[in-house]
Amino acid sequence: MLTRTSAKSKSAPRVRLPQGLKIAVIVPCYNEEAAIGTVVKQFRAALPGADIYVYDNNSKDGTVAAAKKAGAIVGIETRQGKGHVVRRMFGDIDADIYVMIDGDATYDAPSAPKMIAALVAEKLDMVVGARVDQEVEAYRPGHRFGNWVLTEFVRRIFGKSFNDILSGYRIFSRRFVKSFPALSTGFEIETELTVHSLELGMPVAEIETPYFARPEGSTSKLNTYRDGVRILWTIGKLFRTERPMQFFSLISFFFFVMSIAVAIPVFQTYFATGLVPRLPTAILATALMLLSFLSLMSGLILDTVTRGRRELKRLTYLSYPAPGNQR
Repeated sequence: MLTRTSAKSKSAPRVRLPQGLKIAVIVPCYNEEAAIGTVVKQFRAALPGADIYVYDNNSKDGTVAAAKKAGAIVGIETRQGKGHVVRRMFGDIDADIYVMIDGDATYDAPSAPKMIAALVAEKLDMVVGARVDQEVEAYRPGHRFGNWVLTEFVRRIFGKSFNDILSGYRIFSRRFVKSFPALSTGFEIETELTVHSLELGMPVAEIETPYFARPEGSTSKLNTYRDGVRILWTIGKLFRTERPMQFFSLISFFFFVMSIAVAIPVFQTYFATGLVPRLPTAILATALMLLSFLSLMSGLILDTVTRGRRELKRLTYLSYPAPGNQR
């Protein structure tokens, strides 16, 4: 993974974009009437040739009207949750390069050309905009700490990771989007995107981008504790499905230790007297050892299934050309 630093002001020099590539800016939205017009205008200026799609997720305010007024192509996803919206956008929209951005006007539009240029020049599949806050209100301490905890957790389980796995500013290649299963339903979608790239060994990069406070009238939909727990739960599920051997080996080891601990007094009594007076304890120890064995076998079987699933995703991924290699 490559890590770079971008300019931290909106006066960054314009980067020449690759020619002949269809770029789609995709914006999942929920109650962002105060900000969505600004987002569309900023990305229209930064990426003049791009199509800008705003997918509304049951907003109760004037988000749809504001997006249409700004000139965006508006779609609707009625199932509540950012993951549902991203799945719909990835399925509906066909492009060579996808720029995913939140509709809250906190991300830096002028950074997009540089991120796209890096994606194409080095044939990457995802470039993440690592947030560098420009205002105290932009990045709340609770969110910053939670992001660090979750990032470290992902790094421990899946290996080398990003510094900002929860960033909503990402550039994707077409082959990333079309090979991504999109199983998450809410804000945990960013974690799933990160793990997908790590599991398939995709070439990726992380570029620091300015991060600003929300405009007046716009409020965050992210709940630090509730969504933090959901993201942590998602990491656990991804650990189980993508690393079944390690996951079930831990369970197997737990039952093995419990079985030995329960069986020691039984063996001590047997060697001293030749009798097994604690028959229920002996049965419990045997049951725990069987559970340990079954957990290990489950891990072995599911590891084979996961390998086949990963190979299928890899073949789907390879069926599309790298960014810039048009067929």
